[in-house]
Amino acid sequence: MNLDALSRRLIDRFQHGMPLCAEPYRAMAEALGCSEDEVLACLQQLQAGGGLSRIGPVFEHSRAGASTLVALAVPTECLEQVAERINRFPEVNHNYLREHRYNLWFVLTGPDRTHLDRVLAEIEADTGLVPLDLPMQSAYRIDLGFPLGDLP
Repeated sequence: MNLDALSRRLIDRFQHGMPLCAEPYRAMAEALGCSEDEVLACLQQLQAGGGLSRIGPVFEHSRAGASTLVALAVPTECLEQVAERINRFPEVNHNYLREHRYNLWFVLTGPDRTHLDRVLAEIEADTGLVPLDLPMQSAYRIDLGFPLGDLP
């Protein structure tokens, strides 16, 4: 994907620290010296081209409740049905396929560990598959930003 100058500046400036205000896109435009419409058009173009998947906060999960990484070993012939069923749980996010015996992975979040245990039991009862529960032991903070600067 070729990025124009505004796209590069937008990504560089707002990978971290999106304005927390009533009109964030207007604040972004002011910081970049362009119009709010230009910012919105740029974001839409990035999304349409596959360069942007979401705009939103990343929360410290341990302060907002509980979470765990979960893997399921799903028979190939049932994969679509199981994934569809898993996706119905509001506690599920980041659901994805992997090439492994444990081929369906997702993050489960909830208000506390007891709630997660209930959802895990419901998933097992619903699918007939035993979830591999992989709670985080230690957090390692990494900066996921990628400065683009003046790339061609």
